[in-house]
Amino acid sequence: MLNELSGAKRLILKQFWLVIGSLMHISGLRAFFDYFYFRLSPFMNIQSYFDPIAEYLWQKKYPENSFFKQIHFFGEEFPDLKGVQIALVGIKENRGLAKVESADRGSSEIREKLYDLKKGFGAYRVADLGDLISGEKLSDTYQNMQEVGDYLMKHQILPIYFGGSHDLDYGQYLSYQKMKKLVSLLTVDAKLDMEEDGPLADQHTQEIILHQPNFLFSSAHLAYQSFLVDPSLINVVEKLYFEHVRLGELRSEFKEVEPLIRNADLLSFDLCAIQSADAPGAVNAEPFGLTAEEACQICWFAGTNEKLSSIGIYGYEPYYDDTVNKTAKVVSVMIWYFLEGFYSRKDSLSFKSSDYTKYTVSLDTKPSTLVFYKSKRSSKWWMEIPHNETEKFDRVSTVPCSYADYQMAQKGEIPERWINAQIKLL
Repeated sequence: MLNELSGAKRLILKQFWLVIGSLMHISGLRAFFDYFYFRLSPFMNIQSYFDPIAEYLWQKKYPENSFFKQIHFFGEEFPDLKGVQIALVGIKENRGLAKVESADRGSSEIREKLYDLKKGFGAYRVADLGDLISGEKLSDTYQNMQEVGDYLMKHQILPIYFGGSHDLDYGQYLSYQKMKKLVSLLTVDAKLDMEEDGPLADQHTQEIILHQPNFLFSSAHLAYQSFLVDPSLINVVEKLYFEHVRLGELRSEFKEVEPLIRNADLLSFDLCAIQSADAPGAVNAEPFGLTAEEACQICWFAGTNEKLSSIGIYGYEPYYDDTVNKTAKVVSVMIWYFLEGFYSRKDSLSFKSSDYTKYTVSLDTKPSTLVFYKSKRSSKWWMEIPHNETEKFDRVSTVPCSYADYQMAQKGEIPERWINAQIKLL
């Protein structure tokens, strides 16, 4: 078994398989290698990437209606993943921060609060895989996240990452690299994390944007605070046609951000976006920000998003939390609401089915018509974005929108969301 090998032997064997994989790729036999690697190779003993959860957590007695009693967990044995839909992945990695005191115990503190919560309405098929083993170098941890995320999502399991520093979303993003599709990223953060220097936790967003090969279709940023962001970075974001919503804008029209959340393939949430009164244990906690309730609402929206396939909640530092670990409680409830949203998913995203009502709006300008769809199940809205057929896209893309966009079209105006989507597809 892989986890019984010494670290040196594991590294050598892994390098061997990577070399073989490269040769297979060159010779046009990549599909064969992928099958061998993912099905037969000992490296897909996913247990080897994890440490079990702290013993005191699973030895504790919980009521039958508790969250803990509804899930599988890595204690004495690694959970069987057959039929599992959600995987909880704790992270202790914190080398992306300039200064840390106790971030390595953040995942355990969050679990302690999460396990005590009551079970929600969903028919839980959830497994807690334990804590991801950090690599020898920070880049190795990113790679571990990439491999674990890739494996889980290929098996239709949605990972929920919690703990660790915010730069870990780079590893989360890399797990989509082999999917051969463009993905949309949603970030919730008080800052943009696109600085030229400083700790990696302040630079990781530009690492995602500049990564090659580039498979980032769109990016949206919620709840940033203007006095924490260099205006030149806003200009960069706008030139890339990435969407951004200030904290004040989000709060004034909260429901209008739901389409942005619904468009995401992955969500990265930095706890510093939540006001310090509710999350004092966030790294670089700020006095202004989202309330805990608003953070939970965002997570619920994300859970209901049928296309979202991973979420990370980063930046918990227990050392700065209050005496009752309020921040850990907030994170646990955010996870709880995400699960409730996940088990409330209703839409098939098959717009030609009878589950949707089609609306066509005539305009006096180009385009001459705009096409909208409304779900009969959830009452959510989408709109068609026609474009020239390319290798990357179908002839028509359908993107989330709001009822307000439909109303704007009825008045003869083209929604800004339609224009931005058209530009991105060019």
